[in-house]
Amino acid sequence: MRSSKINYFVVGLFVMAMIGALIVSIAMLTGRTGAVDKYYTYYYNVTGIKFGTQVVYEGFPIGQLETITPEAKDGRMRFRVDFSVIQGWKIPNDSIVEIAAPGLLAAVTLAIDAGKAKESLKPGQQVVSKERSDVFAVVSNVAGQFGDLMDSNVKPLLDNVNSAVGSINKIIDKEGLSLFEDARKVTKDLSELVAMMSKRVPAIADNIEQFSSKLNVTADEFQKLMTPETRGKIDAVIDNLNKATVSMDALVKDLGGKMGAYDGDVKKALGETRYIVESVSRHIDAINQNMDGAARNMYEFTRQIRQNPGLLLGGKAPEDKGKER
Repeated sequence: MRSSKINYFVVGLFVMAMIGALIVSIAMLTGRTGAVDKYYTYYYNVTGIKFGTQVVYEGFPIGQLETITPEAKDGRMRFRVDFSVIQGWKIPNDSIVEIAAPGLLAAVTLAIDAGKAKESLKPGQQVVSKERSDVFAVVSNVAGQFGDLMDSNVKPLLDNVNSAVGSINKIIDKEGLSLFEDARKVTKDLSELVAMMSKRVPAIADNIEQFSSKLNVTADEFQKLMTPETRGKIDAVIDNLNKATVSMDALVKDLGGKMGAYDGDVKKALGETRYIVESVSRHIDAINQNMDGAARNMYEFTRQIRQNPGLLLGGKAPEDKGKER
């Protein structure tokens, strides 16, 4: 009898211990294990958070989300999020709270990014919030932009490429044979040109080599010719030319001076020459007519002498044809 009571006592004690452990575990999971300080923040999107969502400070759990209250402001809805943290936990004034998930499959939390300010927020104050950066939303947005890009740019580009390829195929079908024939002719001409060049290149190279040899010989001869004595003679010739140039300058100056002295006579001679030329130009037509008549008479005289040389020794007077009239 006594042993059965002991067994009942042990079993009851074990059950009470398990109930206590369960209560402690639930309290640890909910974060409501003692006194807390309450804070709040605002979000325009509260996807993924609810009552009991864990609050972490630089990754360390310090509390939980209490309530979410919708509020209207400036014609749109925003949500007040109240959360509690361990009493006495210091949160710097410039801290930021964000809805974030530590991993791709991890639960969403309210993550407090600790600021660098030395002053801390007082319990009940607002914590600056940062809207959630949803990776899936970003990926969806990028996918939408990529789809728009495909519809607006890539598809028209592919259509243009297809059209261009079709045009090229039509050109090849129509002009392909002629193009190939032209290419074959060009290739043949090039091969003939290469063959001709291959034959003529050795001769050209020989000519270049001979020219180089002659040029080297000429350079050697010129170097031999340009001895110090020759250079001295050339310098002397240049000096003589310089002296002759100086003498010519002096002669020109003397002539200029003399022409200046006879300037009046020269002007008078030029005036008389101009008068003579003008007079001749005025009478040149009469002179030409007289010379023309004289030439005709001389031609007639020489003609008659050729026909009858005896006219030089004796002749008769010309008949006066005016009396017959």
